Amino acid sequence: MPSVELTAGPIDFEDTGGDGPVLVLLHGVPMDGRLWRRAMPYFGGFRVIRPTLPLGGHRKPMRPDADLSQQGVARILGDFLDALDLHDVTLVLNDWGGGQFLINEERTDRIGRLALVACEAFDNYPPKAARPLAVLAKVPPLFTAGLQLFRMESFRQMASGYGGMSVDKEYHLYDDLVHGWFAPALTDRAIRRDFIKFAGGAPGRAKLLELAEGQQKFTKPVLVVWADQDTMMPAEHGPRLAEHYPDARLEIVKDSSTLVPIDQPELLAGLLREFALGPVDPVGEEARDQ
Repeated sequence: MPSVELTAGPIDFEDTGGDGPVLVLLHGVPMDGRLWRRAMPYFGGFRVIRPTLPLGGHRKPMRPDADLSQQGVARILGDFLDALDLHDVTLVLNDWGGGQFLINEERTDRIGRLALVACEAFDNYPPKAARPLAVLAKVPPLFTAGLQLFRMESFRQMASGYGGMSVDKEYHLYDDLVHGWFAPALTDRAIRRDFIKFAGGAPGRAKLLELAEGQQKFTKPVLVVWADQDTMMPAEHGPRLAEHYPDARLEIVKDSSTLVPIDQPELLAGLLREFALGPVDPVGEEARDQ
């Protein structure tokens, strides 16, 4: 897997290459690009880039002095887009919503469109189910002890936690992902250090709401995709985000929880393709094929 060295440390990424429109697909905590593996077959013709951000599922530790707060990781994302010299990117967030902080950082020049797929927003950093980890991050030994629970499949699959983030019935497919996502922090002290820094790095509620207000200055197209069975992101946040951004539209996806790329990969990929390219004219397409 290629890697790019940034000021904060190395970022691994997967890149399909090509000269098609660029999709940058992001992941949640402590995940990686495998979140999108079911959707990847539907992105033909695009250059698809999947970075592994330092949210706890990364395999190369960041520098000890790296800022891994919510806004710090957003800056790392901005540095990643700069390092690859990407332009007119369709930036897609799922679960982690911190990519929106690039707006507050005045670093959206490389972003052409923003897709918010069942992700954190407003004051929901972190979501309610993840707040115990944020509390434990204040006392690293307690965080380390709490992390051990994720060695148990029964805990990983609790409906009130990661088990509730997908309604996918292929149980084995999802659990192998969750197990793999927590493995780096469970086995590598430096990765665990990074995870602790991030988990405890969310601003307070008042600051989050202030930052959300500042994000309204983003006037480029925004697609909001919300899941009808989400256990992490409040149902009202989807419509609220669609009203929050000046040029936004809302799509509600049925039979899905937070991890829409797992639950409804083909449908989500279709929405993202249309968003990135614009709707296809079937008559015109047929005429071109003749």
